Amino acid sequence: MNISPTQDAADRQFMARALQLAELGRYSTHPNPRVGCVIVSGAEVVGEGWHRRAGEPHAEVHALRQAGERAVGATAYVTLEPCSHFGRTPPCADGLIAARVSRVVAAMRDPNPQVAGSGLARLAEAGISVRAGVLEAEARALNPGFIKRMETGLPFVRVKLAMSLDGRTAMASGESQWITGAEARRAVQRLRAQSSAVLSGADSVLADAARLTVRAAELGLEGEQAELALVRPPLRILIDGRLRVPLAAPFFSAGPSLVVCQQLPEHAGAYARAGAELLAVPGVGGRVDLPALLRELAARGVQELLVEAGARLAGAFAQQGLVDEYQIFMAACLLGSSARPLLDWPLAHMAEAPRLNITGLRAVGSDWLISAVPAAPV
Repeated sequence: MNISPTQDAADRQFMARALQLAELGRYSTHPNPRVGCVIVSGAEVVGEGWHRRAGEPHAEVHALRQAGERAVGATAYVTLEPCSHFGRTPPCADGLIAARVSRVVAAMRDPNPQVAGSGLARLAEAGISVRAGVLEAEARALNPGFIKRMETGLPFVRVKLAMSLDGRTAMASGESQWITGAEARRAVQRLRAQSSAVLSGADSVLADAARLTVRAAELGLEGEQAELALVRPPLRILIDGRLRVPLAAPFFSAGPSLVVCQQLPEHAGAYARAGAELLAVPGVGGRVDLPALLRELAARGVQELLVEAGARLAGAFAQQGLVDEYQIFMAACLLGSSARPLLDWPLAHMAEAPRLNITGLRAVGSDWLISAVPAAPV
């Protein structure tokens, strides 16, 4: 298909707007992807929509409703290939066909095997001109968990760490509250809210009396996005191989949770009464098999997993090559040589040192946030 420079520029402009709309669903669409749609007649936007929550209308439906009869002969810009199968809602490809749009531009093909090109094929068979791949990199960045789960059967693993300037996370005693300031803690709340699940280990939960909840007052969101962020709280996961965290701990009073252990205890009923599901994931050397756990979580629909753990558990994820992204908050303080390291990962030679690509660096209040991903092997 030959696209003129003028048409390509217009496609990119309207797709950028569709991506802005999709971003509004960052905290609420799980387990569905974040999707935005713009309907354009001539050079005029006549309909806009974004997917708000699973089970509710998709972005295309909202945009078509707003466009009404003006959708006839128009172009639909969608950040993800329109679905072609019946789920909790009808196929969006059929809705676009019924609305008699003349052209559909998708940022990317849907990696879901139930779609995987069939949505665009259905549109083309109906005589609608289709184009895919406009601002695809930006669209993929919007849904890393959905894409990874569909392509690999694993969730996207994001590890959150907080450290001092000298790379320490807590005093030798375990004292760590608070290394970073209020703005950084608000940013962490937003990381939790956008995640399918938040995971920690027994050591951290015991030391910090952690709850792993999303706190409305600290999100810093406004309007409908703020309301939706609280409707679907992330699954709270505790890895506690030996079941050391008592049921009286604040973690268990904060709502439903999943507790991962080595084997189910005789008193499993007590956990159920506390609102906790026990999941046995045997491992080696007294530790839970993390890859097996990730496969189980993906099968349950977990797409973006936020790991908020101490040096030992975070280090285990890193050593096993299970981390997709690091979010490292750095505070302007020094904790000294006796304080605890960022990761428990003993390395003997420089050649063993894992390399990271820094993808972002920004000030967060009086602290700094470093976003980084593991570098590809050379």
